[in-house]
Amino acid sequence: MKVSEIMTGTVELVKPETSVRDAAKRMADEDVGALPVGADEKLVGMVTDRDIAVRAVGAGKPIDDCNVKDVMSGGVLYCFEDADCSEVADNMAENKVRRLPVVNSDKRLVGMVALADLARAGLGERAAVGISEPTAAARA
Repeated sequence: MKVSEIMTGTVELVKPETSVRDAAKRMADEDVGALPVGADEKLVGMVTDRDIAVRAVGAGKPIDDCNVKDVMSGGVLYCFEDADCSEVADNMAENKVRRLPVVNSDKRLVGMVALADLARAGLGERAAVGISEPTAAARA
């Protein structure tokens, strides 16, 4: 099964200059925990509800003066829409991520694949086991 068959296809980039407040409101409105961040139609990062909680609120940043670029995670992992779902599940487990942006062959964002999508496809346990294992640093 290919990622394009299970992904959520309705996804839009949020700009790095978007306020953290607006990003959080959008997450609430769309009932999502992460937004892909893009500049000039290129994927440059991801911002999650955890990024906002830890890097903005927890760090005491003034929420009205804080932008997505200040709290987002860079170095984005992604997968291609024609990737095999089992390989993507393994990749998510290895990298301990719950969702990945999906790009086409031109590396344009076309969707998101989440652990829940893999679960519906019967691959949730494969990804979830690796994701939920503590890192080596956490075990030490």
